[in-house]
Order: sequence, then C-alpha cells, then structure tokens
Amino acid sequence: MIAAPASGSGKTTVSLGFMAALKRRGLTVASFKIGPDFIDPGHHTKITGRVSRNLDGWMLPDAYNKECFSRAAAGTDIAVVEGVMGLYDGYDGKSDAGSTAQMAKLIGLPVVLVVDAASMARSAAALVQGFENFDPELRFTGVIFNNLGSPGYWRYLTDALEANVRMPCLGGILRSKQVAIPERHLGLVTEDEHTLTAERETRLADLLEEHVNIDRLLERLDDHEPSKIPGKNGNPDPDKPHRIGVARDKAFCFYYQDNLELLAEAGAELVFFSPIRDRHLPPELDGLYLGGGYPELFAESLNHNEKMLADIRKSSQQGMPIYAECGGFMYLCESLTDLNGHTFQMAGCFPAQVHMASNLKALGYREITLTHNTILGEKGQVIRDHEFHYSTISGDLEKAARPVYTVTRREAEQKVSGGYQIKNTLGSYHHLHFGSCPQAAAGFVAACRLYKSSGGMVSGD
Repeated sequence: MIAAPASGSGKTTVSLGFMAALKRRGLTVASFKIGPDFIDPGHHTKITGRVSRNLDGWMLPDAYNKECFSRAAAGTDIAVVEGVMGLYDGYDGKSDAGSTAQMAKLIGLPVVLVVDAASMARSAAALVQGFENFDPELRFTGVIFNNLGSPGYWRYLTDALEANVRMPCLGGILRSKQVAIPERHLGLVTEDEHTLTAERETRLADLLEEHVNIDRLLERLDDHEPSKIPGKNGNPDPDKPHRIGVARDKAFCFYYQDNLELLAEAGAELVFFSPIRDRHLPPELDGLYLGGGYPELFAESLNHNEKMLADIRKSSQQGMPIYAECGGFMYLCESLTDLNGHTFQMAGCFPAQVHMASNLKALGYREITLTHNTILGEKGQVIRDHEFHYSTISGDLEKAARPVYTVTRREAEQKVSGGYQIKNTLGSYHHLHFGSCPQAAAGFVAACRLYKSSGGMVSGD
C-alpha cells in the first residue's frame, strides 16, 4: 500500500514508478486505487497492462473489496495499491471509514509511507513517528522521502529517523519535473490525453531504481494469502446478449471497471463508441450508458457532431433505456456554457442548461435511494456513489422530469432529487458504483431486455 500524510505528497508518482520498475524486473503487477478516483487507475493500467481496480471502504462492502482484490491479484507476483488523500483521511473524522488505513487493515497490506519533505528537516521524523503510532493495527514497511533538494538532505533525514522511529527509510527521491503529469480541475490529465510513452515509463522506473532500495522493500514483504473467492452471483439472460452502447473517448472516460463487468455478467454486450468521432450510434442497441468525463473541454466537437446528437435524442424519445452520470448527464441537457461564456447545443434529452463554474460545486460520498421504479431498479433500492463537479444546471428540469433519487449526504442531510428520469432516460451528477448494489446493473440490463422485446418503443415510467 502506497500512502502519504496528505494529498500532493507524490503517491501517484511513486506508485507508477514502482509499477514500471517491478514490471521491468519481469514481475506481473496487479494495481489498485483506493477511493472513487477514475484517472489514476487509467495510468496504472497503461503501465501494468492489467486493468486497475477501485477499492473503497465506504461505497463498497468489505466482502466485495476482498473479493475484488483477490480476483485481480490472482496469478500475479505483486500488488501495488495507491492510497487516497492522507493515510487516515476518510468519510469522517470519527473513524477510518473510507480511508487508506481501513483498506490496508481489511486486506492485510503493509504500508509504504511517502512523505514530501521539501519544507521539513528533523520534524519529518516526528511526523513519521506520529503516523507509525497513530493506529497500532497498521503495519509499515518503510518510509520514502520525496521532493528532496539534494542527496545530503536525504542523509540528514535518515539520521533523524534512526533514533526516533521503527520503520526504515527506503529511499529519498530528488525533486524532478521530468516525471510530472499535468493536472486540471478534476485532477490529473487522463491517460487518454497524457500518454505514458515507453520513454516516460522508463524515466519513472529509473527514478525509483535510482532513489529507492526496492530490493530491501521486497525483502520486507510477506507472501499474501488472498481471501477465498466465492462463486459468482448473477443470472445472465441465456439468449443473445443485450447490446448496450458505452460512450468512451476523451470526453467520456470515467467508468468503474466493476460497473462494466457487472453489466456484462448480467447479460450485456458492451459496444463502445465515441460521441466525438463516430457519426452515428452503433447499430441494434438496446440501451446506452454515458459515463462522466470532460464534455466541457470538447463541447465544440460534441456540438458539431449533429448526427450523433440526433441519434441519441431520438433513442431517448423512443424510450431506449439511457443511463447517464455527471459528464454524460451534462451531454444530455439542452446546452453547455463553458467558462469563456460560449454556449454549445447538446443532445436536448433533458430541458436544462449546464453552466461551468470556476469553483467546485459538489464533492463527497453520497447514498441514493430510488423514490420510484427506474431503469436501475425498484423503488427503495439503495446505491452508494460519489459526486464531484464544477457545473450547475438551470431550467425546467424539476417540472419536466421525474425526480427519482433521495440523496443522503455525509451529514445525514436528505434531499429529494439529484436524479431525473424522462421516459427511460435517467441522468444525475452521481457516479454510482454498482458494486454497492449489483441489482442496479441487473436492473439496467432488464430494462434493456424489455425495450428489446417490445420492438424498440417503450414509454417508460
């Protein structure tokens, strides 16, 4: 487990560097990301060649996290798990729910602590000592100091550690801009736009090999016995799979891999398409899934693809089950206005206008309860999710669409709305994780089955 005292300490750089170095040594690497992040797993996948998974102590049940880890780690030599925020940061200040520490204990993983020591001297030892003693149930393999100005500074920090903490110093990484990944308002630039070329992978691997004692780290690791994997649940349709179109390109790239696989297990054939490049929807679709991403950065291109917009609008009007979240939801509204004040027409499935803002409008874990029967399941079904966006919506959405979510925030505050359905088109800002409620994936596939059996015209309710 790669963890840190705070965000911005270098967890992603160190994690990617480890993955690249271990793969170069001939090891098969499984990778994971703690929390609801979509971007880091894409970079993991690019380096390891294996799909990176999200683990989440709040959104997902313990059994699901253990099973996810065991399945993905099976047949590999080593697992590298990138933490989220600070090691002990999670859902609230009273417990370790949703934190990196919680997941390390749940799965039984030792922790490597990455400390940005750019503005510290001997105080770094006090910080490490505090993290080491805060939770006696955690096991630490060692600490790596990051963002150092010189090798001499690393020796200074090592001396301070030796007299005050139990965990060893595994290395000190010098300050370098050559391995930095560009960032934007939702986090790092995605793998779709910032390609981790072979040259960049080599630089990352070299960085870790040069500045971290990887051999010592590996020697301190124990063999891990994964949890027993239960048999798969689910009742896929024995007939021809139901074709669900999945929007996937630079504008729509935020998907939990588990969501896609749970849809497939429920009987869906996933057909990927690009709302930017493709002129029409793929043929013979029974449903659509539009995930999150950055439609605001590609609004002009999306707007110019009028045939695709028309196809999606027509499919919605005909009652095709369409599920859209965050960026996908924005794309289904009437228009999108960017930060420069330019307005672009979108699909128009929802009578609402999207306006980008320069400040964050929503961030945090949510729990939604379906207030009506929807394309995701029946009234009363509970699904957990994460919300994160920089835009607002105006218009007659509340009047024209049926509010179908009750949203519970961290403070236990509830509000009706947040999810809207017109016919069989359901949209919201919420990134649902179907692993918290696999019935949602099965419900969506069932809605697609009904649409297919009806001949492609369903009124929806």
